[in-house]
Amino acid sequence: MKPRPMPFAADFPPHIRALKPYVPGLPIEDLARRLDMSAERIAKLASNENPLGPSPLAVQALAQAAPELARYPDNDCTLLARALSAALAVPADWVVAGAGSESVLGMAAAALLAPGRKTVYAQYSFQAFVNAAQRVGAAPVVVPAPAYAVDLAALRAHITDDVALAYLANPGNPTGTRVQAGELEAFLADVPPHVVVVLDEAYREYLPQAVAGDAIAWVRRFPNLIVTRTFSKAYGLAGLRIGYGVAQPALADMLRRVRAPFSVTQAAQVAAAAALADHAFLARTVAVNDAGRAQLSAGFARLGLRYLPSSANFVLVQVGDGADMGRRLERHGLIVRPVGAYGLPGWLRVSVGTAEENARLLAGLAAELAMAA
Repeated sequence: MKPRPMPFAADFPPHIRALKPYVPGLPIEDLARRLDMSAERIAKLASNENPLGPSPLAVQALAQAAPELARYPDNDCTLLARALSAALAVPADWVVAGAGSESVLGMAAAALLAPGRKTVYAQYSFQAFVNAAQRVGAAPVVVPAPAYAVDLAALRAHITDDVALAYLANPGNPTGTRVQAGELEAFLADVPPHVVVVLDEAYREYLPQAVAGDAIAWVRRFPNLIVTRTFSKAYGLAGLRIGYGVAQPALADMLRRVRAPFSVTQAAQVAAAAALADHAFLARTVAVNDAGRAQLSAGFARLGLRYLPSSANFVLVQVGDGADMGRRLERHGLIVRPVGAYGLPGWLRVSVGTAEENARLLAGLAAELAMAA
């Protein structure tokens, strides 16, 4: 007789039971198998990745670093911290590397939030803000965003004495909208000093300096500010999971205390430091993205679809039923991102691809709209 399995009786805290698993964009290989199609014919426009691939300098650095991959990585990320220190003109101990900037967002929650503490963020904010707060049992305060952009005045009005942390992204994901630099600086100056602000700049490279403002200068001015950035987008290193935060020493030290040891691989550190110096690749990336974003926006307008003007490497477009349209586009070998989980069930987030991929997306969308008419 086979032994009867014992019932599982672990008692998870309510805030953990309520967590929803992160659902990433559909892998290319999965759709290729389903359609019996070559993976090279699949256009993945769902995860805001760089259509040009990784920085060539990063690839070279990875090849040279391969013999050292049997060793544990430098837990202090010294090479990368020094490179960022030189590039940003801040002390190296102001830099905290993480496994993607999302991990730094989580470090902020782990360091500052707990059951009974509150965090504020705007409606339609990056899902990582929501999950980071929920993992530690904090109480979220979601500020309405009727125009799909962060309402800084409303956000400030919701920062009360029991709020410990405020999250905001510029540009935002999944909306692609941005706030004015002057208004953002005024907001930071008005936030009470006991409240830490995390300014997520994952898409910073796609904004001209005059439009974005100088967030690193704001870090020097405001000791309660953390700026997070990533190498996943413009530098093309999403597969290596590497990002960082910049904060004054008191905040940076607390982030390091809650960071998991050896969480940033040696490969990621070496590649990111090399990519940071690849100015030609970054300039090409931005130029391709500007052209592709304009191509998608013009195409959506021709199709009579509402879209949000974007300052990132994706465009949010309203299609009726986002999940259904996403499934229908898969038949064309196209992967896009429905955003019902963000409270936007009628929309798709479409990453900027190559000119050919963008044209394929617009053609597939036109065909599906015609069939539904």
